[in-house]
Amino acid sequence: MKYPWIEEYLMEKTGVTKDLQAEWNWIRFQIGGKMFAAICLDDNDEPYYITLKLEPLEGDFWRKQYEDIIPGYYMNKQHWNSVKADGEVPDDILKDLLDKAYQIVLGNFSKKKQKEILGDE
Repeated sequence: MKYPWIEEYLMEKTGVTKDLQAEWNWIRFQIGGKMFAAICLDDNDEPYYITLKLEPLEGDFWRKQYEDIIPGYYMNKQHWNSVKADGEVPDDILKDLLDKAYQIVLGNFSKKKQKEILGDE
């Protein structure tokens, strides 16, 4: 995988948990029990996609910029996008997209729940 830093980067974010969704063979990254990103593994447990949530217009914009960003693999094509794990998307752009995915899911919680997740209570 071109992005060996991804797991550590995501786990440094406040309130993030990860698990393995065995039936899909995905490493899921969640906040408050809601997935915002995943590393999709193939039959040899090698990453082939990084799937993340984006606002529909932003996802559409990035898919037009990079052929290695496609509509969400096995996900809602409007809200989810997948980045090829061995693709040409620069690290800084992928980090920005992952940050946005985290913020989108966090922002969907009530203010009280956000404070609880972030430890601000």
